[in-house]
Amino acid sequence: MANSDDNNTTTKKLHIVMFPWLAFGHIIPFLELSKFIAQKGHKISFISTPRNIDRLPKLPPQFSNSINFVKIPLPQVDGLPKNAEATMDVTNEEMIYLKKAMDGMEKEVANFLETNSPDYIIQDFAQYWLAPISSRLGISRIYYSIINAWFISFLGPIEHMIYTNNTSPPKLEDCLVPPKWIPFETKAAYRRHEAQWLVESSKKNVSGVSDMYRLGVTTKGLDATIVRHCYEFEGQWLKLLEDMHGIPVIPTGLMPPIVDKGSSDEKNESWISIKEWLDEKSKGSVVYVALGSEVTVGQSEIDELALGLELSGLSFFWVLRKTLESGLKLPDGFEERTKGRGVVWKSWAPQLKILSHDSVGGFLTHCGWSSIIEGLMFGHPLIMLPFLVDQGLNARILEDKGVGVEVPKNEEDGSYTGDSVAKSVKLVMVENDGKIIREKAKEMISIFGNKELHDEYIENVIKFLENHGKGKN
Repeated sequence: MANSDDNNTTTKKLHIVMFPWLAFGHIIPFLELSKFIAQKGHKISFISTPRNIDRLPKLPPQFSNSINFVKIPLPQVDGLPKNAEATMDVTNEEMIYLKKAMDGMEKEVANFLETNSPDYIIQDFAQYWLAPISSRLGISRIYYSIINAWFISFLGPIEHMIYTNNTSPPKLEDCLVPPKWIPFETKAAYRRHEAQWLVESSKKNVSGVSDMYRLGVTTKGLDATIVRHCYEFEGQWLKLLEDMHGIPVIPTGLMPPIVDKGSSDEKNESWISIKEWLDEKSKGSVVYVALGSEVTVGQSEIDELALGLELSGLSFFWVLRKTLESGLKLPDGFEERTKGRGVVWKSWAPQLKILSHDSVGGFLTHCGWSSIIEGLMFGHPLIMLPFLVDQGLNARILEDKGVGVEVPKNEEDGSYTGDSVAKSVKLVMVENDGKIIREKAKEMISIFGNKELHDEYIENVIKFLENHGKGKN
């Protein structure tokens, strides 16, 4: 990150409220963007619930005066487990109650905005009720999409998203092909087993509105949308989004995280033991396996993934904390049979450090956008096993770009076999036919790992904020 810019002394210092959705996959990118903005001398008020704020990594001391955490309690609603304040605390089925509870924060958030008169609120997709509040108070409003441009484009024009709340949801068949509003060739489409999610997200739920309606109302009347994306990678989607919504779309770049070689992780016992194991493996020989903190898989999916890793005969490092915490088990004897060439890591693992290690040669991922960025910034080819929301679209587009392969699944129920996992892993990691995939993934370092390029994007976002806010006189 660049230091505060001395040339910026004449720029009016802004007060910006950041308000992400209650998922750490959203909260952390909002916090990272907050740091960039705060380094330019602007003040940030970061809204979330008490427990979520307490779970955040400690901020470096230079942000103590510029980033202020605002704890707003999450109301208890029937159906939401006690103390659940983020998606990591709930099942997929309970997610709708989390949205309903977040809606209950409206009054306190409105009071905070009224009392503090910020220049901007940068919000997530879920808080559709911020639109009339910010309009009444004269606060500029921006939607920050941590999910990439092709996913939002796939959902369609604003009116289409809003309209689904009051009419029949899209037909499942319509989700299996690229939508009619995409004017260029693309592989972006859902599989049958994934499409049900899109149909359900267009229906009203216990919160009284559909997820699609939330995003539509959020998008309407925005001052801008900012997206974790860049023109160098699939830039036509950014233009499509701007044309379709009629709102400025400003990419933040990919915001690749920094691997701090001198961090406390170097003295962390977990990392020391992981590094020792990786150091013994030859260059590019290990497949790193991680399905993110949000994905909940079933026992049969774990069994087949384990079988696939075993059948592949390759070295692997598999992070499995959340799955085992939910009561699932590894197949009997799996760890003994793969001892020496494979590790199942059952607690938190420093993903960036592992991916940056020379012995890692591929990444078996659920295809969350953050994980894709982290894999490709080190040039790792992807073995893709998508489950939720945008992950299927990500997998189709990345396979089309030639940087990975998607593990074949049953079209109807999404099941996969150990055999298909093993074949995909071997193709990407060692086989001759996968050589071009490995080379293409390496080429991605020049985009995904280019810190200067992405810092420039952040500079542009901050300039936009400084020049376009309604502001307060």
